[in-house]
Amino acid sequence: MKVKITAIRQTVYTDLMEKYENPIEHTCDVREGQEWISIDGKRPEGLCPSAWESMRPFVESLARGEGNFYDGWMKNPMSAMISCNDGFRPFSFYITLLEEKRS
Repeated sequence: MKVKITAIRQTVYTDLMEKYENPIEHTCDVREGQEWISIDGKRPEGLCPSAWESMRPFVESLARGEGNFYDGWMKNPMSAMISCNDGFRPFSFYITLLEEKRS
């Protein structure tokens, strides 16, 4: 089954970056509104591997037709809101099962 992954919002903690992070030139290539489609729980090409590791268990579950994470956490039980693991500039991703068209 297909699962849609949408980059929703990035938060940037400049105070934490100044206090703990070494200066780096390049960080994240993800942009708000970007979308990917995972087929059968596989990482879509172009999706950040680190972000994928944060969302992979949820995408795989949705691809199997499972959902309702944490007993009613999401309004749409076949979805989840997952953030990547960058503690300085995390991106939030909305993942949702795409309905299969029946013939």
